[in-house]
Amino acid sequence: MSQEGLFQKFGIELEYMLVREDTLDVAPIADRILEREAGGIANEVERGIMAWSNELALHVIEIKNSGPVPTLPMLAEKLQKEVEELGLVAAEQGAILLPTAMHPWMDPHRETLLWPHGNKDIYNTYNRIFNCQGHGWSNVQSTHLNLGFESNAGFGRLHAAIRLLLPILPAIAASSPAADGILTGWLDTRLDYYRNNQKFIPFITGQVIPEPVFSEAEYEREIYQRLRRDIAPHDPNGVLEAEWLNSRGAIARFDRHAIEIRVLDIQECPLADVSLAVLICAVLKGLCEGRWAELAEQKAAETGELADIFVGTVRDGEQTVLNNRDYLALFGRGDKAAMTVGELWQELAAECGPELAAAGHGIQQTVNAILAQGPLARRIMRALGAKPDRERFREVYRELGKCLVQGRLFFSS
Repeated sequence: MSQEGLFQKFGIELEYMLVREDTLDVAPIADRILEREAGGIANEVERGIMAWSNELALHVIEIKNSGPVPTLPMLAEKLQKEVEELGLVAAEQGAILLPTAMHPWMDPHRETLLWPHGNKDIYNTYNRIFNCQGHGWSNVQSTHLNLGFESNAGFGRLHAAIRLLLPILPAIAASSPAADGILTGWLDTRLDYYRNNQKFIPFITGQVIPEPVFSEAEYEREIYQRLRRDIAPHDPNGVLEAEWLNSRGAIARFDRHAIEIRVLDIQECPLADVSLAVLICAVLKGLCEGRWAELAEQKAAETGELADIFVGTVRDGEQTVLNNRDYLALFGRGDKAAMTVGELWQELAAECGPELAAAGHGIQQTVNAILAQGPLARRIMRALGAKPDRERFREVYRELGKCLVQGRLFFSS
């Protein structure tokens, strides 16, 4: 792995909602918070190796490490500290930070305000082409996991592994079971919107699972050139670059030698986000080392079949039944006729036990708790009950806000 630069550089970006402390309604004040910290209007504020930055919607703010770090576990404490510091600034405006990937009752057509400063030309162009007032644009908070590579071979090996793992990531990371004040029937409602959000120009998202391309030249030819062709009639001034448009579930960032995984819903606290990232990297490393299947077999995985599995886990999470033996074989389980995605994750985590143990007791304990109790969306649904009213939503999501401040997992009573 070392010669290819894999699993040596990491980055995490966490997107949080700003909501009013009294009502938990969205609070479009990200610009005021960044201005307060920077001393003037700013898209980003650097804080040592960490940073705060804006997003498309004015009620969303991002916390991240501003440059790559050599290990993931070190970020748990640092991200939690930033959450607490940002919460203090938000409190001055009568607001708090709220986790999870979708606000459960926001009306995006009435309440969306887009970032009006700095790089607003990009956002305005997006809005003109796609109309960014819907849930899929303004009510989708995620965790982005950035994994570095150094060589073309390293990119190909990592991209092949990520393509295989993307379909089952919602089973551990879903945190958006509600929208418009109701339970939607999807554990990962954010990703349901995400995969359908840009149907006006379908190639921008594709099937969410990236195409089987394993070099920078292939990526340029098969993805970036097509993106430029498809957007050109709608963006005659060339405001939107292909690298920004690409909305697959994992996107190549050759400018910074990284692949960014984008299908992870944000969790209830940074410890949960970092713990899942450690688990994901442990499994990806196993794939890259050929622990369960050779690289050629991984590269041959058909995009449509992977996308079908993905839709299942977006809807049903860890309870999704895997009966695709070719897929199971890629994880060394081709002898099984079927198993749930939850069962597969349990077995993968057990086989990656040494890597999880090396990350520290808190990380391993958190992973075990999430796998035992189900993804955050499942735990939220248990807490809400079958037909929650607005008051019950407020009670549960206020508790989620406390989990964020206190850095602890959410469990339904």
